[in-house]
Amino acid sequence: MATDMEREEVLEETVKTFKELGVTDVLCEACDQLGWKTPTKIQVEALPVALQAVIVGGIDMMAQSLALAKKPHVIIATPGRLIDHLENTKGFNLRALKYLVMDEADRILNMDFETEVDKILKVIPRDRKTFLFSATMTKKVQKLQRAALKNPVKCAVSSKYQTVEKLQQYYIFIPSKFKDSYLVYILNELAGNSFMIFCSTCNNTQRTALLLRNLGFTAIPLHGQMNQNKRLGSLNKFKAKTRSILLATDVASRGLDIPHVDVVINFDIPTHSKDYIHRVGRTARAGRSGKSITFVTQYDVELFQRIEHLIGKKLPAFPTQEEEVMMLTERVAEAQRFARMELRQQGEKKKRSREEANEDDDAEGAMGVRNKVAGGKKKKWKA
Repeated sequence: MATDMEREEVLEETVKTFKELGVTDVLCEACDQLGWKTPTKIQVEALPVALQAVIVGGIDMMAQSLALAKKPHVIIATPGRLIDHLENTKGFNLRALKYLVMDEADRILNMDFETEVDKILKVIPRDRKTFLFSATMTKKVQKLQRAALKNPVKCAVSSKYQTVEKLQQYYIFIPSKFKDSYLVYILNELAGNSFMIFCSTCNNTQRTALLLRNLGFTAIPLHGQMNQNKRLGSLNKFKAKTRSILLATDVASRGLDIPHVDVVINFDIPTHSKDYIHRVGRTARAGRSGKSITFVTQYDVELFQRIEHLIGKKLPAFPTQEEEVMMLTERVAEAQRFARMELRQQGEKKKRSREEANEDDDAEGAMGVRNKVAGGKKKKWKA
């Protein structure tokens, strides 16, 4: 029998790259951009196990079926894709399951996943250990706790909904029609920082990314209508700091640890107050400082008051110069026009060919429209 030391020496000799561990090309590229050249000893041991068991949508089911056929000890899955395999992958079942872990349990148990979770609970053993993790407790989590858990033990860091002390939180109260101009103003004022900007819909995320691209900002979108590879591509570009602005829906408000997020902007105020906590939690992590700025229009006052009530704070206004913002409106209006044109063309392209996979989601190659807008190559400009 080889000793542990001999086994480690063999592993070090035979495994020299992430690609040899089975990491996909997209993630290998991201590792290179982050300066990660050689896997650590822990990664050498852990990655092959984890990679055999990641079951998510947007990835080829056949490859996942082959991974499941190897009987992995750990399966990390989204509820919908797990149900797909339970119903369609021959020989796959969860009858031997011993541990069920639900991360972001409040989101998994909302209406989007409730049907899938119910199906999963019906086919797994009752004799198991179940763990629910969530930064916020909701009625859905409490309901499952009562209905599906035996003798549950609740561990809570805090019973209050609160944000970290090193997070500086602000709001700006503005007319709805000037939101884009105020966004450009703030990006100029805080130039040099990295930003996560949250929008309420996929369409507005894409539109705002195109708008900022046309004005010369290094912005990239991340939303639910992008396939998994494109989402990873956007995230990796932002992590590698080749893009300074990540525009996202709430798909990016949880589970992402991006160390260098300096500012979170709630461009569209969250409908659910608890989502505010998750969004602003993308900055000021692990003892670092950070800023958040929430846009409040004449239509958002009640939602904003609910957020202040939830966190138990009255937020200060972020200082702005209205005259400077108004000087930007003409150029912003021109960029808005180009962004709408791009969205129309992207929609027509999708209609012509649903299978076309090479659409430029981060808007870099689209028509070169940013060159048509005055000042488009500048990172910061004034009217």
